[in-house]
Amino acid sequence: MKYRELGRTGLKVSEIGLGGEWLERHNAKEVEEVIRCCEENGINILDCWMSEPNVRSNIGAAIEPHREKWVIQGHLGSTWQNGQYVRTRELSKVKEAFQDLLERMRTDYIDLGMIHFVDEEAEFRRVVDGEFMEYVRELKKEGMIRHIGLSTHNSHVARLAALQGEIEMILFSINPAFDMMPATEDLNIYFSDDYAEELGGIAPERAELYSVCEREGVGITVMKGYAGGRLFSAESSPFGVALTPVQCLHYALTRPAVASVMVGYDTPEHVRAAVAYETATEEEKDYASVLAGAPKHAYYGQCTYCGHCAPCPAGIDIAMVNKLYDLAAMQEEVPATVHAHYGSLTANAKDCTACGGCEKRCPFGVKVRERMVQAEKVFG
Repeated sequence: MKYRELGRTGLKVSEIGLGGEWLERHNAKEVEEVIRCCEENGINILDCWMSEPNVRSNIGAAIEPHREKWVIQGHLGSTWQNGQYVRTRELSKVKEAFQDLLERMRTDYIDLGMIHFVDEEAEFRRVVDGEFMEYVRELKKEGMIRHIGLSTHNSHVARLAALQGEIEMILFSINPAFDMMPATEDLNIYFSDDYAEELGGIAPERAELYSVCEREGVGITVMKGYAGGRLFSAESSPFGVALTPVQCLHYALTRPAVASVMVGYDTPEHVRAAVAYETATEEEKDYASVLAGAPKHAYYGQCTYCGHCAPCPAGIDIAMVNKLYDLAAMQEEVPATVHAHYGSLTANAKDCTACGGCEKRCPFGVKVRERMVQAEKVFG
């Protein structure tokens, strides 16, 4: 298992994580089997947004022997009322649910205190400017949460969170199909029968979000990495081709600022299928060739940092130069950290010989030589 730094939190998390939602439909023994399998395969981060009491208790019992090894994403504002889940900002309910989370997870702190499910700007403003955020600050001051996070499906809200200053990481939905969708508060659009009509190249606001998070040191953990399994079938995929779990994971993990993908598991077999990513070949990870050959909605002309351009005879890490160039191009002045990263590369755009081999290998027809010229103008 490989581990990545989660933004500026100082935490190192497994790049394959555990999204706990599916565990709601399993008993304590089955939950423990999944947790043990995760531990055996090096997974150390889990997301528990669910307020249902039994799943919280079952997860808590399973992780208790090795609590110190786990990074827990626990959500603030996800409550259990009258036998059902309710998202709320009512502080009395929020506090009660958080105390319940601590008790059932058998811990006295949560590593990542997640402001739960904010998908509209107006609500974001109410949360960060009101008593809810004061409560979150209080929890952090008391050490009951170690870091502040936020979960959202809306790229605009995510960007506001990344720039807010106190929010250190974001749980965000990422997969190839969602990256082509505009920001929306209506998740039904993502799963409608005809949302393929909306696709046509990576949405600029989503690409910008990843760059902003990278620049600000705000880490991303990923939900909906498989698009609910829809991408596994050519019939249900908006691209008209099927992707594998490994390809979906590789897509998410090659986005800037992404540290870990939270994957839902029903069984230990599901865990092993996800962690197979760690030993997969480059051919098995290759989402780019599949999408480039899709009958509709490819990423033509856009760099997805897939690495097909390699190897470069001059030794340039072309995908990294492109990533840093995209990050720099969105600023009036290149951030010092980005400039330093670029300067630390063994070879960069100034070393390009314009041989064109990279362009022949690029599945998406990116004009790499032009981008190298522009990168050298920006950084040189």
